[in-house]
Amino acid sequence: MDGLFEILGFAFMQRALAAGLLVALMSGLLGTFVVQRRLSFLGDGLAHAAFGGMGIGALAVVTFGVLDAGGGWLRHPLWVALPFALLTAFGIAYVRDRTDLSSDTAIGVFFAVAVALGVLAFSRIPPDVNLGFNVMDLLFGSILAVRTTELTAIAVAAVVVVTTLGFVWGRLAYATFDDELARTDGVRARRLEYLLFLLAAVVVAVSAVVVGIVLMAAYLVIPAAAARLWSRSLAGTSVRAVAIGMTTTLVGVIASFYLDAPTGSAIILTQAAVFVAAIVLRRR
Repeated sequence: MDGLFEILGFAFMQRALAAGLLVALMSGLLGTFVVQRRLSFLGDGLAHAAFGGMGIGALAVVTFGVLDAGGGWLRHPLWVALPFALLTAFGIAYVRDRTDLSSDTAIGVFFAVAVALGVLAFSRIPPDVNLGFNVMDLLFGSILAVRTTELTAIAVAAVVVVTTLGFVWGRLAYATFDDELARTDGVRARRLEYLLFLLAAVVVAVSAVVVGIVLMAAYLVIPAAAARLWSRSLAGTSVRAVAIGMTTTLVGVIASFYLDAPTGSAIILTQAAVFVAAIVLRRR
């Protein structure tokens, strides 16, 4: 306990834990529906869409001289990454809804285009320009380096996502289990699905700054998948997914501090260990 209190004495650790716990809260609630609807690839696609948006945002910041002018919050490429991820999520839902293509196919198309745009945008930025972040951090995460700007954005996103899901949870759960019957009872299942995609875009865009583009998809899926193995109801899955996400975040951050290991990887590997335990205990 003394060691834990010592860690929490550092301001950067306080920000890291706060950001990680908020991400776990959002990912656990949203991941329950993502896993139940078999949309696990959605998190990966939107994470790479956020990468494309950050590349375009960084290029815009450099091109329009925002770095030289100060810019404050406007310097952060998240302001472009977020609407870009929202547009991508809407595009995926629209293509899946208007064509006979599967979700994986639609996500794969937008995935490839977003990555290509991100790589192209970052390649146009002079290598000597200081963006205030490292491209590798966007890919693999840098939760210990989270700043007040990112923490504020994550907190605002958490309020929006949790409030919205709380308002539509019952109808969304109904449509998730039986879409046709829900439509018959007057539930606007299509609108709820679009809303789910847009909320996923918000969560992924703001969380990718913390856990990284590559690891965000796992963060959205693994806690919910482990919770599903231990639960018999959607409500139970949601509660357990949030608990697993928060616990593994706390353990992963502390372990990475003492082991001098990448924090994002430590969190995801801890979640993977819980997932394996869920499989073993479920069989027993």
